[in-house]
Amino acid sequence: MREQLIVQARGCAELGSPMYAELLTRAADDPGGAVAEVLGERTETGFVLRMLGAVHRLVLEGRVPDLAAHYPTAGGTKDPLAAWPAFRDVLVEHAAEIREGLADPPQTNEVGRAAPLVGGLLAVAEATGLPIRLLEIGASAGLNLRADHFRLLHEHGAYGPESPVVLAGAWRGLPPVDAPLTIAGRLGCDPNPLDAASPEARRRLMSYVWPDQTARVERLRAAFEVAARVPATVVRADAAGFLDGLAPRPGAATVVWHSTMRAYLSEDEAARMLRHLEDAGAAATGEAPVAHLSFEGRDASRLDAVQVVALRLWPGGERAILGEGPSHGLPITWF
Repeated sequence: MREQLIVQARGCAELGSPMYAELLTRAADDPGGAVAEVLGERTETGFVLRMLGAVHRLVLEGRVPDLAAHYPTAGGTKDPLAAWPAFRDVLVEHAAEIREGLADPPQTNEVGRAAPLVGGLLAVAEATGLPIRLLEIGASAGLNLRADHFRLLHEHGAYGPESPVVLAGAWRGLPPVDAPLTIAGRLGCDPNPLDAASPEARRRLMSYVWPDQTARVERLRAAFEVAARVPATVVRADAAGFLDGLAPRPGAATVVWHSTMRAYLSEDEAARMLRHLEDAGAAATGEAPVAHLSFEGRDASRLDAVQVVALRLWPGGERAILGEGPSHGLPITWF
């Protein structure tokens, strides 16, 4: 466990969360302590993130004021790097509830991942000249189904309309920004879809944002504003079930998109998902193309710090790597 926690602490440091890096480092130096009691043998990255999220929800619910004093997301003004004693106390006092929270996969709905999504959609729009029928797997609350309503800043200017969501430093290099991008439909799926208008759902989404990453917190809150005025539907379904029977639609480019969710699928479900995509691709035509757009690690079974923007477009179905970036989506370097 100590080795795993140290590795994950380094990952948090590399991804810009000194607070979580410090908490996990202190946990690694507490063998057999509170973290071990909560996690047991479940030391993989996903379970550590679930533990951190479960504690963060207690903070956001106002139930652990001593710890909340260190969390910027709860208005805390004390040093986030000094949170360990209060964090450890919460693990002890709420151990059963936190262990129960380990059963729920993280749902970040990370708004920064709109950067690879929009760039990939522009590539599809340039290649097809058609409006986009956007389908998202693992959509959570569907915030990124509204990505065309976000504003992306890059080294040459900006892309997108005026928006509460502003993604600073989104792109290095440019996707085909002159391609006309029109979204003709927005539909997502998730095993546990969240209502972006619900205070409880908003707390859950916020709980998986690292509390000392102010820009991510502000992006998420701004995305709630966009979601309130741009309709999108998220249905309860797993990835393979959602795509069962998928067919091209004449007059639109059908784009199936997902980000940082492949590692949560079993090999069987991932294989079935791919078969459904390839079946739809086999039926694609120039007037009814199908695309598979993803932002995932190069090793599909892992949650990698660096991920690639990959696109398969049918007819044809060849896979192209369009760019890469950190797992939270900013910045994306286009090739």
